[in-house]
Amino acid sequence: MDQTFKALLVSRDEAKAQSVNIVDMNVDELMEGDTLVRVTHSTVNYKDGLAVTGKGSIIRHFPLIPGVDMAGEVISSQHADFKPGDPVLLNGWRVGEVHHGAYAGMARVNGDWLVHRPKGFSAADTMAIGTAGLTSMLSVMALEKHGISPERGKVIVTGAAGGVGSTAIAILGKLGYHVIASTGRVAEADYLKDLGASEIIDRNELSQPSDRPLQSRRWAGGIDAVGSHTLANVLAMTDDRGAVAACGLVGGMDLPTSVAPFILRGVTLIGIESVMTPKTERIEAWQRLERDLDVSKLHDMVTTIGFDDIRATAEKIVAGQVRGRVVVEIA
Repeated sequence: MDQTFKALLVSRDEAKAQSVNIVDMNVDELMEGDTLVRVTHSTVNYKDGLAVTGKGSIIRHFPLIPGVDMAGEVISSQHADFKPGDPVLLNGWRVGEVHHGAYAGMARVNGDWLVHRPKGFSAADTMAIGTAGLTSMLSVMALEKHGISPERGKVIVTGAAGGVGSTAIAILGKLGYHVIASTGRVAEADYLKDLGASEIIDRNELSQPSDRPLQSRRWAGGIDAVGSHTLANVLAMTDDRGAVAACGLVGGMDLPTSVAPFILRGVTLIGIESVMTPKTERIEAWQRLERDLDVSKLHDMVTTIGFDDIRATAEKIVAGQVRGRVVVEIA
């Protein structure tokens, strides 16, 4: 087996200036782990964009290979659950932050971080879903656990044209929810309706500051990938005993709201964290994705790029110029 491969390596000098280079590496240079994986596909998430561009403090160990999602095939393993040839995927676990990630021909990881690839998905399909799709499914499951069913009423999805939003709309639409999609790209209305949205609203309806802690009831629940004033307004417009799953911060980390939605309407704010989600929940989420996500919808939201295009795509996604999901063909 050829022990060398190409990798996208992010380094930092003594002045903390970041550089990104495509280098040749050897398996011996990888970090510790009990399972060696040949990486065939990855993706570019917003988090990856921040890591590659250096516009966010994502990488904690330099030099490092970024990339938080990977799909591929086990080459060798000392883990009881895996054997050579097994198709696997990985999302999160701080890979691409403190442990070498997916933007390389090979990865050595802890087998506890891996999940067997669902039979209904190709490697490319799983990366079209990626961390964004996993987060979307965890958000939907959280709403369900809080009693937010299609019969309860409308559901809002913010950041609708992004990776999390697009996948959430596709899942909710298939499950029979009336989905309101909030986006700054109103020209994407047809795309969002094809995914499963019933209504489209301009994000400016939610992104502006408001001095009203409670507003007219507009939905039973929501999935918010934006944060800040958008999340505050979503909460203020949520019906009695509704629930909102918060899973993103592209609009900011602040939350300028009050306790009013929580103590006067009984609204529940659910935090969604996918990086360290227990493996049992991950397996359940991937089983649900295989059942509740129309694979044909994935193709409508995917752009496929090559390894050499990762850096340029990272710049675009941070600038908000990427619609839906990006799949990277590593092999």
